Amino acid sequence: MTFCMFQAYKYRMYPSEEQVALLMKHIHACRFVYNHSLEQKIRAYEQEGRNLSCFDLNNRLPALKEEHPWLKEVNSQSLQSANKNLDNAFTRFFREKKGFPQFKSKKNPVQSFQIPQHYTVDFERHRIKLPKIGEIKTVFHRVFTGKMKYATVSVTSTGKWFVSILVDDEKNEPEPAPVSLDTTLGIDVGLKDFATLSTGEKIENPRYLRNSLRRLKVLQRRVSRKVKGSKNREKAILKLARCHEKIANQRNDFLHKLSFRVVSENQAIAVESLNVAGMQKNHCLAQSISDVSWSKFFTMLDYKCLKYGKTLLRIGRFDPSSKICNRCGYLNRDLKLSHREWVCPDCGTHHDRDINAAINIKTFALQDQNLVGVAGVERTVEPVDSLPRGRRMKQEAPPESAG
Repeated sequence: MTFCMFQAYKYRMYPSEEQVALLMKHIHACRFVYNHSLEQKIRAYEQEGRNLSCFDLNNRLPALKEEHPWLKEVNSQSLQSANKNLDNAFTRFFREKKGFPQFKSKKNPVQSFQIPQHYTVDFERHRIKLPKIGEIKTVFHRVFTGKMKYATVSVTSTGKWFVSILVDDEKNEPEPAPVSLDTTLGIDVGLKDFATLSTGEKIENPRYLRNSLRRLKVLQRRVSRKVKGSKNREKAILKLARCHEKIANQRNDFLHKLSFRVVSENQAIAVESLNVAGMQKNHCLAQSISDVSWSKFFTMLDYKCLKYGKTLLRIGRFDPSSKICNRCGYLNRDLKLSHREWVCPDCGTHHDRDINAAINIKTFALQDQNLVGVAGVERTVEPVDSLPRGRRMKQEAPPESAG
């Protein structure tokens, strides 16, 4: 079954001072409508026991505009999009248990609003025309073709404006080629090295946050020493925000380049499903885990594989990939996190912990694809996600007391 491809194109905008005021008014209005609608939904459920739909919330917008006339200066469809986003948030809460919707704050680092339609793009003049705002100078560094959907206007904490346009190119997703042993790459992520490939290559962890901690502490100290509400405090906050933005840009650039390289060079990619949120509860490793951004890397691999017709394979998080010898299947139950290398007592193979894990991740993922007859791959009896610890090893593996 094929689906149409949707892709977002993000561009930098350079609005004038008058346009910045109008854009900020749209952001404040959409945030106000979102919070007001959330309050109405909570109150209606608590007092009357009924659920207000998106249609009900949109019907209340005219009365809200009469009560707050400044809302009439904002694009009405952007306000309706705020109600739609709230309705989608409740849908995710009930279906996917993603957390109850929270009130939006004006202190969020990124503020945005949506424009569903009635906006135009001029690539030749480098202008985008937004309803009730006008033409804004925009740097279109690449041209797209297809049907334009939503446009999302956002501003960062450093005052940079962007517009993201969702485009339907009206093309079907490419069919992925058959998965084979030679065209599959296993990836084991870590903290010492960002990623270890089944080919033996190790990708160094750049540690952008750790390398900038001293500078961040200095800038944060300067902010705390300034008088609240003063101009000097605003300048200090801006410098701190720019430092955080630089770190985020460095990390995103690294992740994009690495994910594109991995997807381009391989037909299938095997990774391990990780409970990153649970791992971050370890206060000794929380900062380092946040710095490497494993979840964002896996997300990039996911949509890039979908775009270029590649396959992303996942194995269960409880598979002891680093404790099993990839040669004979021996399970080393005494292996600790501090042991980076170990020797298999059954076959005598010397293992690098991370490389061995990457090879096993590749093997386990191919076993789940029912690749019977492929050299070096044996199908397990049960699916990967349903296996408890210590189950994935050969039948002839020695017992725990051996070795």
